[in-house]
Amino acid sequence: MNLRLTLYLVGILNLFLALAMAVPFGVAMIYRDGTSDVFLRSIGLTVALSLALIFFCRGQARDEVRHREGMAVVALGWFSAGLFGALPFFLGGTFPTYMDCLFEALSGFTTTGASVLTEIESLPPAILFWRSLTHWLGGMGIIVLTIAILPFLGVGGMQLFKAEVPGPVADKLQPRITETAKLLWKVYLVFTGAEVLLLHAGGMNLFDSFCHTFGTLATGGFSTKNTSIGHYNSVYFDAVITVFMLLSGINFALHYQAMTGNLKAFFKNSEMRFFMGVFAVGSVLVGLSIWQADLYSPAQSVRYSTFQVASILTTTGYATADYELWPFLAQAVLMVCIFIGGSAGSTGGSIKCMRIMLLFKHSYRELRRLIHPRAVIPVKLGGRTVPDDVLHSVWGFFILFMGLFVIASLALTAMGLDLITAFTAVAATIGNIGPGLGSVGPAENFAHIPYAGKALLVLCMVLGRLEVYTVFILFIPEFWKK
Repeated sequence: MNLRLTLYLVGILNLFLALAMAVPFGVAMIYRDGTSDVFLRSIGLTVALSLALIFFCRGQARDEVRHREGMAVVALGWFSAGLFGALPFFLGGTFPTYMDCLFEALSGFTTTGASVLTEIESLPPAILFWRSLTHWLGGMGIIVLTIAILPFLGVGGMQLFKAEVPGPVADKLQPRITETAKLLWKVYLVFTGAEVLLLHAGGMNLFDSFCHTFGTLATGGFSTKNTSIGHYNSVYFDAVITVFMLLSGINFALHYQAMTGNLKAFFKNSEMRFFMGVFAVGSVLVGLSIWQADLYSPAQSVRYSTFQVASILTTTGYATADYELWPFLAQAVLMVCIFIGGSAGSTGGSIKCMRIMLLFKHSYRELRRLIHPRAVIPVKLGGRTVPDDVLHSVWGFFILFMGLFVIASLALTAMGLDLITAFTAVAATIGNIGPGLGSVGPAENFAHIPYAGKALLVLCMVLGRLEVYTVFILFIPEFWKK
């Protein structure tokens, strides 16, 4: 393990983060909201510490990046982004403690959307813009991570991309990773521009259009309004955001294929069909439940159910209604969606549809083996046989994910939180959804969580976002040996 090379690369990543802070600095200058000095100081501190790290580790710049260094850069890079990304919140006095600042920043970069803000609309525009921009940056980082980097690291079954996903999947970490990243950035930018234009055309001001687009495409969920998308009470905005949430929950490599004319590969993809099937079934169940409860008309039931199921399934976390007031069946369906999540290679979080499919297929194979003990029954996905090592890594991920969920939930209950709040707070953060139920529901926030609880949930956010393995492996002593 080459620690100096790892720190050198983390320093370079932090320089890009400082460059990104120049955007909200520009917003502060335009709106004259009094935060321009906050961003100047944040940029200065980030650049100074990053250059110091690069200077002291510069001798390692030409060394080869192996699997260990790759995993360490991914994990440490995300924590580092949170630490420096919290500076504008801290220096601007947005929160009373640095832990709250770190919680908000990492919630942004991990595209979780859980917030400790109690009054969103009173914040300066530049702070709100930075808050939403962290989503957008984190979302694209996750796409590049899951499609271009994790397949080489053998993390949680993601190496299946090399066989299952058509499109720009790198075979070597360099130089193909650069090509892959450029292609994915193009798709991401096209979607960003399209949604901004559609929202603005519908009457949303340009500032809010950008902020809500960042939250949608990253499946993050930070809004500039206290009542999220429900503030606008607009069928048009609901429809536009629902479509882009679903697009963001689908593998971005498939979007690239579709944009280059290969629509057949897009619609034949088994994971995409599973994802849309879950969305359709969930929307019907929730829609029927809230309609039969006489909460809405049939048309309104369709509107609210499709938006909320898309929001939770893709782990975006936007809300147009307080679903805690809905029937228990509707709430239960949404909770199931929390654990399913989006497609692999999307900005969505949680367990992911591909893993859910493999878990079901592998379990079904074991049932068939009870009937035919001597039969050779392969597990197939998209017409291809899935190697056993991939199935083992998927089960390993699932066990770690659920084990973390149980332990963290018990820890929160030990801090005095009720069961519903504790369980859904952990599910919402490890699955990178944002809102849960109880006192962390769509109409509430995480401000009341104890200090130690916030620290635990920050860890859950990063663990969930980085596929669990990538962070856990840092705690194994052997990982750091040469």
